[in-house]
Amino acid sequence: MDGSEQSAGPVSALEHVRDRLRKLYHGSTPAAFKFQIAAVIVDLAIIVFFIITPVLQESPAFLWLDYLVAALVAADIVGRMLASTDVVRLLKQPTSWIDGFILLTLLFPTALANLAFLRILRLWSLSRSGALWRHLEMRRLRAWRDASHAVVNLLTFLFVVTGFVYTFFFRDGSGFAGYVDAMYVTVVTVTTTGFGDIVLPGVAGKLTAIVTMIIGISLFVRLAQAIFRPTKVFFPCPQCGLQRHEPDAVHCKACGNLLNIPDDGE
Repeated sequence: MDGSEQSAGPVSALEHVRDRLRKLYHGSTPAAFKFQIAAVIVDLAIIVFFIITPVLQESPAFLWLDYLVAALVAADIVGRMLASTDVVRLLKQPTSWIDGFILLTLLFPTALANLAFLRILRLWSLSRSGALWRHLEMRRLRAWRDASHAVVNLLTFLFVVTGFVYTFFFRDGSGFAGYVDAMYVTVVTVTTTGFGDIVLPGVAGKLTAIVTMIIGISLFVRLAQAIFRPTKVFFPCPQCGLQRHEPDAVHCKACGNLLNIPDDGE
């Protein structure tokens, strides 16, 4: 066996692995469907872990769970990189930056403890992944895609702000009760209810409340628009790529290209 054959072995094996991962991550076979659903379920379990982290931090098993989640996130990142046909483009996407940052907070839970509340951004990354929506492309579900994105954006914001408030205002010796207080303050502030029974102290607390109200109201308005505005269908224009069109559109409103949007009954 010459040198070229020896070098071809590992390369062909790597290409086989990459091809297999592409079929699992992006395919539509029954095996790919099961893999993608399992990946979404694991992602949701990881997000639940991030949400209840303040409750688990005092547990002796917390570090083991933390590093287990780190291994799962790392495996997912490596798998997506191997399955990608353009790794550079993948690394430039905001979701990849978020996943990389989350992995760092998991690998260094003590040093980056004050930034752990940002892990919930994984929920936003999941909502932007194709795997979550690839199998929900039935006509009756497409109409709710914008509303679902708006709900996820609002939930992500609420949990991020709750984590921030808990970390910097309620964390010291408060445990689960402090996390509930932080969530209570966040919801009261976002909804502008203003009971005033619990307030954030100092200038930093007032600035936090101001930013929370402004962004929170904007997200509520966005959610209302997504629910009540006229329904549009998702159909990529073959000419310019515009994806959202009126259900009875004949031409693309962006470039004028002739469309062929299937009827709901097809």
